[in-house]
Amino acid sequence: MPSLTGIPLQIIATVLAIAVFAATMWLWPRLGGRSWRAWTGRIGAFLVTQISVLAALALVANSYFGFFSTWSDLLGLDGAPGTVVDHKPGGKAISVTGEQKMYSAQGSAKEQSGLIQQVRISGDGSGLVGKGYVYLPPQYFQPGYSGQRFPMALVLSGYPGNAEKLISLLQYPASALKAIESKQLPPTVLVMMQPTLSGNRDTECMDIPGGPKVETFFTEDLPKAMSADYRVLDRPDARAAMGDSTGGYCALKFALRKPDAYRAAASYSGYYNVSNDPTTGDLFGGNAELKRENDLLWRLKNKPAAPVSLLLATSPNEENYAATQKMVAAFKAPTAMSTITLDSGGHNFHTWTREIPPALEWLGKRLTPPQPAKPA
Repeated sequence: MPSLTGIPLQIIATVLAIAVFAATMWLWPRLGGRSWRAWTGRIGAFLVTQISVLAALALVANSYFGFFSTWSDLLGLDGAPGTVVDHKPGGKAISVTGEQKMYSAQGSAKEQSGLIQQVRISGDGSGLVGKGYVYLPPQYFQPGYSGQRFPMALVLSGYPGNAEKLISLLQYPASALKAIESKQLPPTVLVMMQPTLSGNRDTECMDIPGGPKVETFFTEDLPKAMSADYRVLDRPDARAAMGDSTGGYCALKFALRKPDAYRAAASYSGYYNVSNDPTTGDLFGGNAELKRENDLLWRLKNKPAAPVSLLLATSPNEENYAATQKMVAAFKAPTAMSTITLDSGGHNFHTWTREIPPALEWLGKRLTPPQPAKPA
């Protein structure tokens, strides 16, 4: 079966829609008259044309926005809970399942442009398994950096989202490479993932009572696995989180709730609190305190300030614009707050691609650069 987000299926659907429309125009004169057959023919031709055109548009929109990444995702067949994976001592938490070259003006050699690896990450503390991509910058493979460990940035998509779109549409590896070459960002390892790890459920990156421990995975398991299996610095000032929409909310929450995991976070079109809805199920188990704990504005006002740096990106057209102003008004030292406010922009990939380059430059001033690896 062709990929749900692949170009071939979009081409087939578009050609079919054009063919159906042309056939309808050609047959329409023959469907004239007032007989029931003529009426049935006209209604049928109209419906088939509309369905084929809408299906083609839906496939294109789904590929662009990443609503559903696979057929089973679309049909709701990926609703199983996370899988607990037991490990033997010394076993790796990250397995590489594929690789793809980076192409840039410097060439495709990994020493020049870096390398993208498709990975499967097993979390010991959470018992969850996540899939995503790791971008290793060219310096990771250069002899001059062979004894160095690198900073890490976790990049999260929105919900429902597709980690692949972080590469193909938002172009994080290409933007990071450009920022590294211009000395705006130290050589940094990117980990690109979806914010949900439990089927189709929107967990809002929480440790849900009686449910999946997604926050534990991203704030404890992932940093531990990356520093164990890659040459990544194991220190909070060498780690950052960023993302759009749900991914942005999660990034901010990780920094504010777990500053020993991430000391910097950037959010594009992110929101600042969550509620139960059909996609989330019961997030709080009736615990009002837990709901407040995951309200970021409430945390800024009522909790001791965390020693983290936050970047909020918005525009007057965004639903989070007013709430962003409240976040800015509420923070206090040692929390540091920065914003990007576009003149216009909506909740979409085009807006976020305008915010990512300045966000990477902002991040470059806050991440610890590569450091010599400590002897074993």
